[in-house]
Amino acid sequence: METVKVALLWRADSQVRRNATPQNNRLNRVFEALAALGVHAEPAVYSDVRAHKLREQLLKVDGVLVWVDPIAGGQNRIILDAMLRDVASKGILVSAHPDVILKMGVKQVLHRTKHLGWGGDTHLYLTVRSFREEFPLRLQSAGPRVLKQNRGNGGEGVWKVELVSPFAHENAIVRILHARRSSVPEDMPLGDFMRRCEAYFAAEGCVVDQPFQPRLPEGMIRCYMAAQQVVGFGHQFIKALIPPPPEGPDSQAAQPGPRIMHPAWSPTFQTLRTKMESEWTPQMMQLLDINADSLPIIWDADFLYGPHTASGEDTYVLCEINVSSVLPFPEQAPSEIARVAVARLLPSKKTQPSAPPGGK
Repeated sequence: METVKVALLWRADSQVRRNATPQNNRLNRVFEALAALGVHAEPAVYSDVRAHKLREQLLKVDGVLVWVDPIAGGQNRIILDAMLRDVASKGILVSAHPDVILKMGVKQVLHRTKHLGWGGDTHLYLTVRSFREEFPLRLQSAGPRVLKQNRGNGGEGVWKVELVSPFAHENAIVRILHARRSSVPEDMPLGDFMRRCEAYFAAEGCVVDQPFQPRLPEGMIRCYMAAQQVVGFGHQFIKALIPPPPEGPDSQAAQPGPRIMHPAWSPTFQTLRTKMESEWTPQMMQLLDINADSLPIIWDADFLYGPHTASGEDTYVLCEINVSSVLPFPEQAPSEIARVAVARLLPSKKTQPSAPPGGK
């Protein structure tokens, strides 16, 4: 049987591409874990202008694992995703596949899966008209809300909105706070804010509407998954959607705390682990029509603490699923990434006919 070959793909400039080795990048431990299982792993440094050359490289491997944000530095994944779909159509494993990202890695998934137990009072606006008609009433009746555009990262297009005026109408004053770092609260007419959000509906976009979680200051729990298995947790005291301190939005006090990594067996998160592995992930896969071999090899789900139960136990509210570029991750993750990748690739290698002696 031939050696399994895998490319690890990320976006960077030409200088990084020329100097790239398995050792000098943030994925070095994934390279090490793959090598330990006998896999030949190689860097595939991507840029839109080199998409054709990268395609040639990817057609010579058995699989490609991708770490590229949906939006970053004014760039998107339109060209990359088209190339990855083409490569996947030739029988190359692509994880995460762009079509799976569109099912899992967009904010709309929060609405589609809200009944699984990690959601709740989540709503979806597919048009500007529905947004303008429904959101004011919901804001007035349900209290502070969090609006999220369908695709984005780094807090872009995520807003906390609370009503300042007694009643919600076009000229009512709302207090808004963007989730992007260094943002400050701003008071403005509700109609003006909704017009600002109209751009999120372009190109078949949408807006998801969730209740603001009062326990946000207690931090966010990131649950890291290797396919269907939890491989660790990260707990972080985030500052997004929390008004900055008196020192200002760029002060040290306004910066998020470090993400503290915990192993999958951490006693603190065993309830969440059980729900993710035994309930929520299988249910999500069935609902979104994602089979086990298509589930991303590495992904994560971000949770906020929801209301306590009557007996005082924690509940969890899903606020995002990250599929496109999961970094950093717990120390246990690289070995599990490698294990899942090999498990998916070896059956296809075994079924391939051996090359004739002296042939290619």
